[in-house]
Formats: sequence, structure tokens, C-alpha cells
Amino acid sequence: MADQAIEEAKAGLRKTAHAARATLSADERSAAAEAVAAHFFDKIAYEPEQVIAGYWRIRDELDCQPILVRLMDGGQRVVLPVVDGADKPLDLRVWEADAPLYEAGFGTLAPSDLAPRAVPDIVLMPLLGFDAAGTRLGYGGGYYDRTLAALPRKPLLVGLAFDVQELQDIPREEHDVPLDAVITEAGVRFFGTPS
Repeated sequence: MADQAIEEAKAGLRKTAHAARATLSADERSAAAEAVAAHFFDKIAYEPEQVIAGYWRIRDELDCQPILVRLMDGGQRVVLPVVDGADKPLDLRVWEADAPLYEAGFGTLAPSDLAPRAVPDIVLMPLLGFDAAGTRLGYGGGYYDRTLAALPRKPLLVGLAFDVQELQDIPREEHDVPLDAVITEAGVRFFGTPS
């Protein structure tokens, strides 16, 4: 019964988060994406040999392309997630410089299915909402939960969002892995000890 109550609460929060995100104009979204990129490069530590997972924006998510393009221009290894089945973890494919991207469902683009795979050290995560404890509210499909559970080691989890996506309190279930940090246009917030 408690699980049902949590799912109902999360469903309500998803509606609230969608509505808040929908209020932003295209100019506000673009400016936020650039600000988030600047905050990422100013505050998130990473090494040249590390693999960073990003995402291809869908709908009105915060666009992380400004981060990904700069990482790739600097020679960083970047992976993009691909939905490989409803109950499977995400397939993390390396996006190689000058390699074309292909439609991958849900309005996303991804590297070819022939692209190499890599385990990320840092995961840039899209989200619908987040709270002051670092709890992430996703779309409810469980793709990131399954992916994180399948990885051989826990990466640094960095949520990317608009400031309006912060929610008062998101119920956290046992399988919900908290964010290590969230970046909005207002700055970076670390949860726990920053890496």
C-alpha cells in the first residue's frame, strides 16, 4: 500500500514539474543551457581519461549539447544512452567525433548500434524534478534505475535541470539512487561530499 501511495505522490509531482518546465520560453531555455554548461565546467571535476554520459534532449528538457560539444571538442570520451527495451538498462554508446547520430526513439538521437560501449564515470541525467536532498524525479520508466544497478561501479550522478524544477519533497524509494549534484542556471548544488 505504501508503494501505491508513493507512486501516486510521484505522479502528482510529475504533473507539477511538467507544468513548471512548460512555463519557460525558448530564450530562457537556451540561456539556461549555456549557464548550466558554464557551471559544469567551473565546478565539476573530471579527468581526461574519464567517460562522461550525457543525453540527447527530448521535449522541453534542459539541453546538455553545449556541455557535450565542448567535451568532445576537448577529446573527452562521451556516451549517449539508447533505450534498448522497456525492461532493460540503457545501452551506453560512445559518440565519436564526426560520427553521425541516428533516430533512437522518444525524439532522441544516438550513435549507431555498431558504436563502442563504455562505462561512464560521470552521468549527466535529465530529470523532471529534484529536491533539497538530491532526490531525482524522472519520468517513471525506471531506465536510469536499471542502468545504474547494472553498472560495475557507481558513477558521479549530476542532474541537469531548470531552477523551476526544484520541488519541496520527493518520496525516495529503496531503488532511487540520489544525485551527487544538480546544476541549474542558478549554479551547482552538491549533495553529500563533492568529488
